[in-house]
Amino acid sequence: MTALTTRLHCDHLHLRSRDALAAGAFYVDKLGAREVGREGSPVSRVILDLGGLTLFIEQAPEGLTPAAPAPHLGIEHIGLGVPDIDATYAELRRRGVTIVSGITDVRPGLRVVFIEGPDAVRIEFLQRSDPA
Repeated sequence: MTALTTRLHCDHLHLRSRDALAAGAFYVDKLGAREVGREGSPVSRVILDLGGLTLFIEQAPEGLTPAAPAPHLGIEHIGLGVPDIDATYAELRRRGVTIVSGITDVRPGLRVVFIEGPDAVRIEFLQRSDPA
């Protein structure tokens, strides 16, 4: 398996949304993502750069059911590393995002906060440090 894993890299994360334009605006306005493209006419996909992660937000077809509330099978959340969880938490509050959990000290050297993104996507911000 080593030969395969040496060739792998993360290319993108693909989300579906009832409103791809509104979801894209959330990631740009609230999380500082940068829009790098749109596809389709009308728009069927918004393409973002979220801290180096390419995020595809696709317009979902009518009748598609929403994701089950967390916890559930499949992708549970998006995790984004930050250097200062306290400053990030304050900025998220200032930007008016829905905070799911306040800052939690998971264990020494790991502090996290969760927010709710569009279409019930949970987003975790985490600060890792040397617990020594």
